[in-house]
Amino acid sequence: MTSIAYLGLGTMGRGMVANLVRAGHDVTVWNRTAARADGLGGVRVAESIAEAVAGRDVVISCLSNDQAVRDVVFGPDGLLTHVADTTVVVDMSTISPGLSDEEAAAFGERGVPFLDAPVFGSKGEAADGGLWVVVGGDVDVFARVRPVLDAVSATVHHMGPTGSGARMKLVGNLVVAAQLQALGEALTLARAAGLDLSRVLDVLAVTDFRSPIFDGVGPSVLVGDYSPSFALDLMLKDARLIQEFAAIVHAPVAGTDLVESTLTQAVSRGYGAENASALIKVIAERGGVDLTV
Repeated sequence: MTSIAYLGLGTMGRGMVANLVRAGHDVTVWNRTAARADGLGGVRVAESIAEAVAGRDVVISCLSNDQAVRDVVFGPDGLLTHVADTTVVVDMSTISPGLSDEEAAAFGERGVPFLDAPVFGSKGEAADGGLWVVVGGDVDVFARVRPVLDAVSATVHHMGPTGSGARMKLVGNLVVAAQLQALGEALTLARAAGLDLSRVLDVLAVTDFRSPIFDGVGPSVLVGDYSPSFALDLMLKDARLIQEFAAIVHAPVAGTDLVESTLTQAVSRGYGAENASALIKVIAERGGVDLTV
């Protein structure tokens, strides 16, 4: 059994915590809005970061964006102030690689082991323990916390030194964003061409270009269901992180530039709190078609 402090109970936090408890770990949680912990069984709810991390073997943070990480980690009463050098810190947030590097350097100065370990998946995978984790950091530290990561995931991938996980997460999110854009354009073209969209999805499900994203999102689009498992405004945040990172390493990401434009339009139309797939509504509106059946 590992003693764990879990910081941040956003879209995926509750599912991840439930799976950590189910695996037999001793979990204390902290969230800026304490009510988010209501109904979580088998955990202790801390009133402060200091209380949450005291005496813990591992601290996991999973926060919404760079600013939230800066507040929780570098704030005047934050994690960096209170965590002991006997504790491994694992940041599972999707953030800029630059900020991940800042975290690694700051914890390193204090002798605190640190891993960046963002995840692929959303609320459903988090609840099922089926996330995919990509990790950067020292291999021995990684080995120490591997059982904890296994409790919340389908697969765990060590990508290399510190920062490699954060970089891989943006590479992967580029693929996700491109697939959502492609699905929206494909369904819009198919509708404009008079094809039966249910039959179109049947083809997408069995051909060599099939995708779990197509399988999951496609049927929901056809019934107009954009209930959030990963909010569109978070996808916009990620698209902008990809653009910023790509500019730093001088990599062309024209496809992501297009997706970012679509996401920005979607947010301006009030879709930000809906699922990321709501960008498809913008594409359909541009084409003057209705994708519901």
